[in-house]
Amino acid sequence: MTETIWLTIAGCTVVTFAIKAFGPVLMGGRELPDRVNGVIMLMAPALLAALVVSSALADGEHLHVGADTAGVAAGAGVLVLTRAGVLTSVLVAAVVTAGLRLLA
Repeated sequence: MTETIWLTIAGCTVVTFAIKAFGPVLMGGRELPDRVNGVIMLMAPALLAALVVSSALADGEHLHVGADTAGVAAGAGVLVLTRAGVLTSVLVAAVVTAGLRLLA
């Protein structure tokens, strides 16, 4: 399993590098338009986010959402909506996760 994860990360790295190199090679030294640069710059974080989400929610062969997922979502929601500190967000996530596990 670990080997598969590292191969996936290496594959994402190669694909991201290829995507970033494709534009300048195709353009022959000319600058890419701003819109294209914006898309290319957002591809690496999007691929990383997809990898993190799929790893965090993976439960063997299936995606699984549980109390921990709800806790993290609640903590992130508090962080984004109220602009509270990270410590507050972590505490909210822990309380929500513990509460849901207690109810289950």
